Amino acid sequence: MDTVLTATFWFSSILIIPIWGLMWFLPRHEYTNKFVGDLRYTVIPLAVSYSILLAPNLFDVILALGSEMPTPEIVINLFSTDEMIILAWLHFLVMDTFAGRHIWLRMVQKNKPIQISMPVLLLCMMIAPVGLALGIFLTTDGQEFKSDVKNNI
Repeated sequence: MDTVLTATFWFSSILIIPIWGLMWFLPRHEYTNKFVGDLRYTVIPLAVSYSILLAPNLFDVILALGSEMPTPEIVINLFSTDEMIILAWLHFLVMDTFAGRHIWLRMVQKNKPIQISMPVLLLCMMIAPVGLALGIFLTTDGQEFKSDVKNNI
């Protein structure tokens, strides 16, 4: 396996350990706020790692997904190499961490206890769409779902 591929995989996979650990177990600690609260330490390094691996594959990704409507066959073909599978893994890490960080911020803002925030954040890490949806549901007052187009223009 290619050195860049291995390095980006391990860098990103190890970097998320303290991020998630702080959000799970010390959601209101000042170190969590300083580290996880700063995108420069959480999402940006993951996005850079992803971008390093994406750069040599960018044309293939754009061609596969942008030249015609993606089909199951096109997606399977795109992710048929080790490099593209690791790229997808890095994509998951970036987006899961971004979603988890968003839910962590909402949980802290709404003063949710760790007994609620930790399981929801665990879901964000493992199955992000479910954790994200549950986290939004548990931290909303219902007004956020309404859109006032006049005020947003």
